[in-house]
Amino acid sequence: EDVAVPSRRVLITGATGLLGRAVFKEFNENNWNAVGCGYRRAQPRFEQINLLDSIAVHDIIHEFQPHVIVHCAAERRPDVVESQPDAASQLNVAASANLAKEAAGVGAFLIYISTDYVFDGTSPPYKETDVPNPLNLYGKTKLEGEKAVLENNEETAVLRIPVLYGEVERLEESAVTVMFDKVQFSNKSANMDHWQQRFPTNVKDVAAVCRQLAEKRMLDPSIKGTFHWSGNEQMTKYEMACAIADAFNLPSSHLRPITDSPVVGALRPKNAQLDCSKLEMLGIGQRTPFRAGIRESLWPFLVDKRWRQTVFH
Repeated sequence: EDVAVPSRRVLITGATGLLGRAVFKEFNENNWNAVGCGYRRAQPRFEQINLLDSIAVHDIIHEFQPHVIVHCAAERRPDVVESQPDAASQLNVAASANLAKEAAGVGAFLIYISTDYVFDGTSPPYKETDVPNPLNLYGKTKLEGEKAVLENNEETAVLRIPVLYGEVERLEESAVTVMFDKVQFSNKSANMDHWQQRFPTNVKDVAAVCRQLAEKRMLDPSIKGTFHWSGNEQMTKYEMACAIADAFNLPSSHLRPITDSPVVGALRPKNAQLDCSKLEMLGIGQRTPFRAGIRESLWPFLVDKRWRQTVFH
């Protein structure tokens, strides 16, 4: 029989990525008509759109007429941004500015996903009103993207979030899950950063925040500006690796904490903890405990299946 198409429409960019997939699923399962777009990994599930092609972007937005656009697409790897600054700036800044203009043209509410890396990490926790000072080019391009979307469309929400994890397609999709092999192969010792303070955040929780923000906005046009969301468990990569080992009942004695600040790659903020009280006061938020979330995310990548029984039964 006919199933009614939900009347609320949302367009998600970067829908093939770790965060975008979760955002698409969250809206799709909660009575929104969701359309996702991606680029290399788009077909057959999502629309294939090059966000640097302003005509293609104009066309899909005018055809679909979304009420909300969640802009997840970005170059998010700090070391790649440093090595390919022009391409990163095109995607993180120019494409975001254009998307904001097109959103304004159809009266859509834009949620621009940004990062804790807009802060230098010297005086946490950071409120939305604190002055950004990005240490690396990734943080700089995302901050420029924030300014560009707010200049081109005042009806925009900027949502800053920290390091993400979730149900990955490949372990390399997240800076958290990528550690799983080092954890599992306990026959050789592994050095793990124990300097940078992180707040690993589940993409399902960010997706719920995006939907709650969108739904609140449909009832209240004053919902706009900058917002922070983050998990609340503070951990270094070493501590995350130990928590992952613990979640799967694996040894962690081969993991070595390194307390010096990293020398290679882009500069990282020591502790860019985000203060989330603004969203919490609006009654918006969701937090999955790290051990539960990481177990769900990494389960398919567990090599030694003998642990199936002990972990789950």
